Amino acid sequence: MKNSPTALYILFALQAFCALFFLADAVGDFLGHEDIAGVGDSDTFEYMVAAALTLSVIYTGRQILSMLDHQKRIENQLRAASSAFHELLEEHFDEWKLTPSERDVALLAIKGLSISEMAKVRETREGTVKTQCNAIYKKAGVESRTQLISQFVEELIEVPDRVAA
Repeated sequence: MKNSPTALYILFALQAFCALFFLADAVGDFLGHEDIAGVGDSDTFEYMVAAALTLSVIYTGRQILSMLDHQKRIENQLRAASSAFHELLEEHFDEWKLTPSERDVALLAIKGLSISEMAKVRETREGTVKTQCNAIYKKAGVESRTQLISQFVEELIEVPDRVAA
């Protein structure tokens, strides 16, 4: 039942039932109708509902803590992957001997910006960006942005031998 969405829905339903029971009981007490909750004056049933509510709140709290811990681990892994990808980019940029301007354009191209968007960001003309892109492709030994990006994707994704063939 650990980290099961079904378990959490069941606990939510149980907590909702308990809350409604206690709300109905309180309204009944306020209005002077002792049996408005449908169980009369049964302290035993109230104890059972209170125990079920307490246990489900404890379990839900533990699930929340577990999910927060999981989220923190994923964020750390994402930071590490982002850093590793940046290092991979820098290694290739060094290997290809890209100029600082070409590095900027290559990074923007990999991020998916259009030629016109890159020109705006770099405060230059579209023709200049196109020329820089062509220089990057030539130095990288590719013919297009797609092939440029695929070089990095291939290094990031391990392909099993049976699929690589």
